[in-house]
Amino acid sequence: MTVAIAIAGAAGRMGRALVAAAAADADFRIVGATERPGSAALGGALGALGVMVTDSAQTAAVNADIWIDFTAPAATLAALEALRTTPVRAAIVGTTGFSADEAAQLARAAARIAIVASGNFSLGVNLLASLVRQAASRLGPDWDIEIVEAHHRRKQDAPSGTALLLGQAAAAGRGRTLSQARLAPHAGGGEARAEGGIGFASIRGGGIVGDHDVSFAAETEIVTLSHRALDRAAFADGALAAARWAADKQPGLYSMQDVLALP
Repeated sequence: MTVAIAIAGAAGRMGRALVAAAAADADFRIVGATERPGSAALGGALGALGVMVTDSAQTAAVNADIWIDFTAPAATLAALEALRTTPVRAAIVGTTGFSADEAAQLARAAARIAIVASGNFSLGVNLLASLVRQAASRLGPDWDIEIVEAHHRRKQDAPSGTALLLGQAAAAGRGRTLSQARLAPHAGGGEARAEGGIGFASIRGGGIVGDHDVSFAAETEIVTLSHRALDRAAFADGALAAARWAADKQPGLYSMQDVLALP
């Protein structure tokens, strides 16, 4: 039995990767697609699939089991609200940049349907997060943690959702929340680095898909755990793995750690 999916932002870079991956996978059938108002893709079809692109989530998801959304916070939340009147029973959310209030809205939507939300759906990144948590739990607060991420020039949020995911893993390894451990950006002229804090740095340029380095620095040595994305297909494949997993799950807010059963 195939799973019917609707894809938000289907004409964008990530949307196209999702369409290509799902079209090549016999487990899935694309039944709907959306784009933002004013997009040149509206009213057209997704290649040879015959699926029309609309600006209405409700219309796109009228026959869908699962909604996949890698767009923007406001658009994702509006879509989840529109899905109330559709048969969608799970959503895969790769959108990043949610404010605290928007994250709370996402959590409330998970009371109605199963939502797998992640700053990154790559299987490698989620394994990296597990390793970062383990390293942070074993290396004391005298090991400074610095997370450096690099993305293409068009990415607007910083630090990236993946960098924050890795920061949350590092903080959890030390029994803290990221809000407790996160350091302010290094701008010079301030106080010395606080012990046990987690710092971030962001690079934006060219067509970088996504690079992330987590360094644990002591006085005499440095350990660096890294991941480099070579193609957005890695994120699309992870999103489809999450869709398979979520298809029969009860309402709730899940992560890729749940999907992959990682510690």
